[in-house]
Amino acid sequence: MFEILLVTFPFFALVLCGYLAVRRNLLPTLAIPALNTFVLFFALPCLLYRFGATTPIAQSLDPSVLGVYLACALVMVGLTIRLTLSARIRWKDAAFGALVAAFPNTGFMGVPLLVKLLGNAAAGPAIAMLLVDMVVTSSLCIALSQLDSLDEHGTRHAAGKALRGVLINPLPWSILLGASSSAFGVLPPGPVMQTIGLLADAASPVALFTIGAVLARAQMSTGAATPPRDFLPVVAEKLLLHPLLVLGAATLAIHAGVPLDRFALTAMVLVAALPSASNVVILAEKFAADSGRIARIILVSTALAFLTFAGAATLLAGSCSRAPGAQGGACGPQGSAARS
Repeated sequence: MFEILLVTFPFFALVLCGYLAVRRNLLPTLAIPALNTFVLFFALPCLLYRFGATTPIAQSLDPSVLGVYLACALVMVGLTIRLTLSARIRWKDAAFGALVAAFPNTGFMGVPLLVKLLGNAAAGPAIAMLLVDMVVTSSLCIALSQLDSLDEHGTRHAAGKALRGVLINPLPWSILLGASSSAFGVLPPGPVMQTIGLLADAASPVALFTIGAVLARAQMSTGAATPPRDFLPVVAEKLLLHPLLVLGAATLAIHAGVPLDRFALTAMVLVAALPSASNVVILAEKFAADSGRIARIILVSTALAFLTFAGAATLLAGSCSRAPGAQGGACGPQGSAARS
């Protein structure tokens, strides 16, 4: 586990740097939207395109990974709403709580972290899972958040906004464009690809720094403290139940004859073991949900994931095999990535 902590430490340290930069007033909160814009519209799309273009389309859009992970996401959403919906937590807050329970921080943290641990082959399953969360899980939870109004038009309007959000989000399009480049074997000219590479290389450090900055801003802007009973169970669901559910579902799928290999299973479980996606707090603010509760779930899950993610990677190390063509090491102390 110590060797894996050495690999994951820089990723979580960059999150802490962003958090402290805002808390110490070294970075003004007004600069955070600019960081988000750079990551979401420039650096991260280039990173996802590059991985998609250099990954066989059968891996980046693997129907087995998409199907198993989608089923798990739907279970997480339904279970979280069932457990948290109450007189205090109505549909809007329950739905966004379900979103942070089911949506790992795959884009900002997961893709670069898994590639470091498992090699480039891990990008395929991670990208497929990110696509599910951006297109299906987010849209579903935004639509569910409007059920409090009992207004068919209001719910339809929210669903329309969710769909428009997906259509203008550059991340799914960059994934599909990269998959198309892989399928047809067509890449941009050399200078353009080098520009994409420069932006892609900037994605990981800036995205991780931005996670910390967003969390610090959210914590500073919230009012009354959220009772632990309103956020700690969701944190436990995200860090413990979600990876266990994915592990169980993927294992059953393999035994049922679904063409899902052990390497993909390992990558899927590690993605599910990531902390909650930091951009959900921005969505919660946009839809007037309890953003303070969502921010605490993301903050606590990110802090605890430093240990829980390393623990999950350690437990999976024995069964994690190196994929053909992977450039990094396997998920364990013996892997070259863990030694670097």
